[in-house]
Amino acid sequence: MSEPALLEVDRLSAGYGQSQALFEVSLKVPARGTIAVLGRNGAGKSTLLKCVFGELAPMSGSLRFDGTAVEGEPAERRVRRGIGYVPQEQAIFAKLSVRENLLLGCVRQADRRAGMDYVLDFFPKLAERLTQTAGTLSGGERKMLAIGRALLGRPRLLMLDEPTEGVWIGVIEEIAARLKQLSREMAVILVEQHIELALDVASYAYVMERGQVALEGPAASVKGDPQLMRHLAP
Repeated sequence: MSEPALLEVDRLSAGYGQSQALFEVSLKVPARGTIAVLGRNGAGKSTLLKCVFGELAPMSGSLRFDGTAVEGEPAERRVRRGIGYVPQEQAIFAKLSVRENLLLGCVRQADRRAGMDYVLDFFPKLAERLTQTAGTLSGGERKMLAIGRALLGRPRLLMLDEPTEGVWIGVIEEIAARLKQLSREMAVILVEQHIELALDVASYAYVMERGQVALEGPAASVKGDPQLMRHLAP
């Protein structure tokens, strides 16, 4: 990638207890555009995002965001720097309303109303559900709510872990369209099992296998690489 890097991950190793999940992973994310991170289950994709966000301390290696080393910083400090994260697991407060969930995301919003208007314009379905309890939303609507709340933090880098998991095809298409829009406004790291969608949205891709980067390159090149499916096969 020729663009200046907003995020630089250099030889990052990490794990859980005695079990190592990442082995000297390196990648770069430019200030705009989507980077796809692909791989079968257990390849280390979610572990990578947790390290970048600050949920998991790395064993070794470095993380630089906008030129500053952040590997020792807590997650809340990274949020204030502009790193947003929507995890694969449940990322909403089910007993709160849609509006209340969104307001919790206004950490860095000087103008909450403008921020809310932006998100509701971005995901019109949420505008129709503002007073509804979040736990009663459909799977796709919950994903939109989680992404919308992250956007209210005004991230410069937004990390999405399986945003289309458990979502029906019509909503998948809507989320894909929104991701293309986001790519023009900020940096996005997309972990996704829908390979075609990910490579269509992304400009660059990393394919992980057993905690290492096994393949990388422009998304179009990775899509046409005969080794791709070998790295992704269960």
